[in-house]
Formats: sequence, C-alpha cells, structure tokens
Amino acid sequence: MSTEMWIAVAVFVSLNFLAASSGGLFKPGVWYAGLNKPAWTPPNWAFPVVWSLLFALNAWAGWMIWEAVGMSRPDALALYIASLALNAAWSWLFFGRKRMDLALIDVALLWLSLVAVIALFWSIRPAAALPVVPYLLWVTIAATLNREMIRLNPTEAKG
Repeated sequence: MSTEMWIAVAVFVSLNFLAASSGGLFKPGVWYAGLNKPAWTPPNWAFPVVWSLLFALNAWAGWMIWEAVGMSRPDALALYIASLALNAAWSWLFFGRKRMDLALIDVALLWLSLVAVIALFWSIRPAAALPVVPYLLWVTIAATLNREMIRLNPTEAKG
C-alpha cells in the first residue's frame, strides 16, 4: 500500500476511534446499574466488544469510499462524519447527561443517517455499504433498548 493509502486508513481509524472514545468518557456507572432493564439487555461486556468490531468495519467502509471517490463526493464523507458525530453524542446524552429522552432522538437520527450512508455508499461502491449493515442492526437494537429503558424508568428518562 502507498503512503497515501496508509494515511487514509489512519484517518478513518482515527475518526472512528474519536467517536468510540465518547463511550469511554461517558461510562454507564452507578446510575445505569440502578436502572430497570429489559430481560434481553445484552451483558455489559458485550457492548465494548461489539462496538469495537462495528467501528473497525465502519472505518473499513469509509476507507473503501475514499478509495473509490476521494474528495469528489464530499456528500459521502460529510454524511459519514455526521453519523459518527451522532454516535458520539449518544453516550454523552445517555450516560453523561442522563437524558434518555434526548438520547432516543439522537439514536433515531443516527439510525436514519446509517440508512442514508448505506444507500449512498451502495450507489458509489456496493462493497462499502455492506460493512455498515451490522452497525445499522446494532443501532436498531440500541434504539429499541433506549426506548425500553425510558418505558421502564419514566422518572429517570429526563435526567
């Protein structure tokens, strides 16, 4: 691989690492442990494992789009970065601010942005859309869990 390719890989890995770092800054903690959760809630250890894999796949998808179009499709890169920003905001809203209601709005916007990313990436390079599909599936689970957490903890939903 050329130096330019390695730089692009590093940029996409770094963008995903930055988004993932929100989960490290705003951790579940005592507040989350005390909430009522649905029986199907994944175990705590599953979240960092799954997210690590999803962010790696997402970095790969971003790199593939970059390799296909570079800066000639700023819409694709802007949408990709916006989805990462929405992802990072969720941990801050849910765990940092303890605002499950705002986090639910955020995760709904994240879900929509991922559908748009998949559609746009598919139109440019279908192989780049495929690694985003598991991310969308996991965000669907996360959104459903967020909604259920609000239902089971109505007094905690607005911080």
